[in-house]
Amino acid sequence: MTADRHRGPPVFAAGGPCMLHDSKGRRYLIELVPGRQFHSHRGVIEHGAIIGSADGTVHTTTLGEPYVALLPTLADYVLKMGRRATVSYPKDIGAILLAADIAPGMTVLEAGTGSGGLTMALGRAVGSSGLVVSYERRPDHAAVARKLITGFHGAIPTHIDLRVGEVEEALPAVGCDRIVLDLPEPWHLAALAATGLRPGGIILCYLPTVPQVQAVVEAMTSSGAFFDVATIEVLHRTWVIDGRSVRPSHRMVGHTGFITTGRRIAR
Repeated sequence: MTADRHRGPPVFAAGGPCMLHDSKGRRYLIELVPGRQFHSHRGVIEHGAIIGSADGTVHTTTLGEPYVALLPTLADYVLKMGRRATVSYPKDIGAILLAADIAPGMTVLEAGTGSGGLTMALGRAVGSSGLVVSYERRPDHAAVARKLITGFHGAIPTHIDLRVGEVEEALPAVGCDRIVLDLPEPWHLAALAATGLRPGGIILCYLPTVPQVQAVVEAMTSSGAFFDVATIEVLHRTWVIDGRSVRPSHRMVGHTGFITTGRRIAR
């Protein structure tokens, strides 16, 4: 099980994740397994030395190099976890949660699950009083997502329902507050989505290209079921602050995807 992040000082547990930070700012995500070792050109650290220690502890390698051991944030985990499907970037996940107005107690229908990064964020946002029903059509991606979500939480949270299949199976049956679609052609689901989304609810589509956005916006508006259809894009740039040297980083996370939303109209 992973460390409990909400009850007392968290400690690292066997089988849980750990993010090791070196003095150069490099980060290494590892799964803590008794008997294993973390190896780098800076030396070796026994996993057993980390297990049971507190979050934020400094551990020294066999060559005397310090590493800070931290429980990974969800953003850390999403960016560093091994995956097959393209991941939703943290900069977009934050915008998705706000654009779709995800709140505790809501029922959210998601497709597709992919690697599970957005699924975990949705689950955290709705809380244990809510429900995330996530569909993935590819069994291999679904299996990876289940493994990665388990790796972060220690088990699949009871309020996250992972399903393999087509989301069309659930749309008319699952009455939901929000629908989040990370699919190549979500425009085919626009009219059907309206049957499973409560009046006033929000549908959100996450897409990488302009033609896809054009198609989904046209489908949403022509269906007559959605109002206030809008599209945004999020760009992320860090800054270097070093004494009097203050400048933007030479690199930034530019375009990754478009976020399109619409509100369900009662008819």
